[in-house]
Amino acid sequence: MEIRIAESKDIKAIAKFNQAMALETEDKQLPDDKIIPGVTRLIESQSAGFYLVALDGDRWLGCLGITYEWSDWRNGQFWWIQSVYIDQAARRQGVFSALYGRVRKMAKIDKDVCGIRLYVERENHSAQQTYLALGMVETHYRIMEEEF
Repeated sequence: MEIRIAESKDIKAIAKFNQAMALETEDKQLPDDKIIPGVTRLIESQSAGFYLVALDGDRWLGCLGITYEWSDWRNGQFWWIQSVYIDQAARRQGVFSALYGRVRKMAKIDKDVCGIRLYVERENHSAQQTYLALGMVETHYRIMEEEF
């Protein structure tokens, strides 16, 4: 399994994975005219974050995005794991663990990074167990939002 930082050539594949994840987890359709520019922006600028991809030769296994949040309390940056998707045929085979391991290794090298965070659907108990097994802990925070 190869884990690498995503490149421009990966945009369409990542967008398809994001669309599959949104449909599976929220029964939500992500239109191409929104998701493709969104993925493109993160890959091409990297000022807001980056994607990692997992491949087995030419076969796509999974991906995840990282976005940045500055913490003035810690004088450091949290890396937020976003847009996680593992191909259904590759699940329970260590793909997410490998992606997370790479994120963790990269984050520990970067002196500005003070931690890794993610949010997970309340009903996604399988994912929660995976995250706990990898050493993450549940926090006391709830996510609040207002979409525009």
